[in-house]
Amino acid sequence: MGAAFDTIAFKASLCDGCGDCMTACAEAKQGATRLSIVPGAKDGAFELAICRQCGDPKCAMVCPSGALAKDGASGVIGWDSDKCIDCLLCTAGCAYGGISVDLAVGRVAKCDQCDGDPACAKACPTGALELRKAGSIFNTYGDKEDLFVPGLSGCQGCNSELIMRHAMRKIGRNSVLATPPGCIPGMGSVGYNGKTGTKVPVFHPLLTNTASMLAGIRRQYDRVGRKDIVVMALAGDGGTADCGFHAVSGAAERGDKILYVCVDNEGYMNTGMQRSGTTPYGSWTSTTPVGEKQKGKTQDAKNLPMIMAAHKCRYVATASTGYMEDLYEKLDKAIAASFEGFSYLHIYSPCPTGWRIPSSKVIEACRLSVETNFVTLWEYTNTEGMRFTRSPDNALPVETYVKMIGKYRHLTPDQLAHIQAKVDEQVALLRIMAANAPPPPAARRPPAGSSTPAGGEIPQAPLRQEIARN
Repeated sequence: MGAAFDTIAFKASLCDGCGDCMTACAEAKQGATRLSIVPGAKDGAFELAICRQCGDPKCAMVCPSGALAKDGASGVIGWDSDKCIDCLLCTAGCAYGGISVDLAVGRVAKCDQCDGDPACAKACPTGALELRKAGSIFNTYGDKEDLFVPGLSGCQGCNSELIMRHAMRKIGRNSVLATPPGCIPGMGSVGYNGKTGTKVPVFHPLLTNTASMLAGIRRQYDRVGRKDIVVMALAGDGGTADCGFHAVSGAAERGDKILYVCVDNEGYMNTGMQRSGTTPYGSWTSTTPVGEKQKGKTQDAKNLPMIMAAHKCRYVATASTGYMEDLYEKLDKAIAASFEGFSYLHIYSPCPTGWRIPSSKVIEACRLSVETNFVTLWEYTNTEGMRFTRSPDNALPVETYVKMIGKYRHLTPDQLAHIQAKVDEQVALLRIMAANAPPPPAARRPPAGSSTPAGGEIPQAPLRQEIARN
């Protein structure tokens, strides 16, 4: 397996040309900025000139003194000032404008990613710049054993299979897995002809009793002293939000020590693309057709992660494969929380077949759903409340996302306006919940001389007052 590297990613659609990144870079380096925001091809658009840390760097190839070389551990192309003869050939060799002359000192300057903590990304107010750490994830988990066998019969480009494989590589063999009816067992994870497609103990419950069976398994393991086992589900939205919701709700209310992962592809995709409770408004499905009388689903989606947060679970989070760093961090927290109480992770999963999108566009759909706030990334604990893990600020219009999804191609302007209004309403509610979340325990110390209720916590403003102010 080769190595992968973290990188500074630039999203041109979010850049407003403010230049804060260049200012932060210049201040951090105490000299000329190592990156430049330049006008794009269209009016009002911007592009980024920065070192791409190329795999085959032309700047290093043309350097006659060997002053430029790629670090095998970090992937950063380093510049050795002692070896540099100031010939400036590297500036001609770079096609991306990533290395330039610092006129104040008469020598070249280039991005070194601030040793993994780039000042430019931290200063960007719109989220156009971010440090992507997917390379570190690949280096850490790429060689780990895949706990599903090769050749599962998922559809081409199946995002749910991607979720399954990533989740189980992270969780490992010390687990027991339930996969209720749906795409996950349907593609062969529970196996054929007496052989399983999964390398950990796996069972196939009914749609209605997944969480109940896991609760029993957890208690049996606790009884025999095996408290180190991750007892978990990989379940679809139908078996979670609809048929199996009573069991999920009951396990959450009891605080059973379970990791429940809902893989939400917004419908019963395995049995013919029927609508589920999490199917969004306006979606075409085989049971919400598009014709003269009806234009897709007429109800809004059930917001299952919010419902689970209302159960005051030990941990609740939303995630997307478009943001793998966020997903892996949440898997870590969800696993740990499952040994203390009910842990729920809701992962959004576009279905190429049921959503009528090319398999090559699945990850783009994942990212756009988040960038438009159609999907929001957040986490909740029963001690610290809710917080965003990706800011909902500077969102793109929802139209940007839905226009690439085939199941929405029929939407009328009124339907599109309805979807945008519901997205805005949901984000507003999440903002209120995040604002009303109690601070971490270390920050809950009242000012000297003040009085607090029993327990020592500062009371929060009532939610209805916050809603009125907003």
